[in-house]
Amino acid sequence: MMLIEKSSFEKEGISMVKTVLKIDGMSCSMCEAHMNEVIRNNFKVNKVSSSASAGETVIISDAELDIPWVKKQVKDIGYKVLSYESKPYEKKEKKGFFHFGKK
Repeated sequence: MMLIEKSSFEKEGISMVKTVLKIDGMSCSMCEAHMNEVIRNNFKVNKVSSSASAGETVIISDAELDIPWVKKQVKDIGYKVLSYESKPYEKKEKKGFFHFGKK
């Protein structure tokens, strides 16, 4: 049995991770949809959203992603990961009329 070392996020007790990929090559909504599909099909994620105009894909997951594998999957569909950043993700508390006065 192979033991996998816990990620730095797991060691710190962080439950979700937000990874932002800067992507070269996306130019339209079909590119965004294709990128989202590839990420969803190859990685266990809670949410993925791509923006061609911003040139980025934002991924929310329960664990850190295998970035070399992400880069390979992205390259295989014709795009390039220029950079990435992973950090703890905290859900923002919803604010609005119906949440007024609630704690």
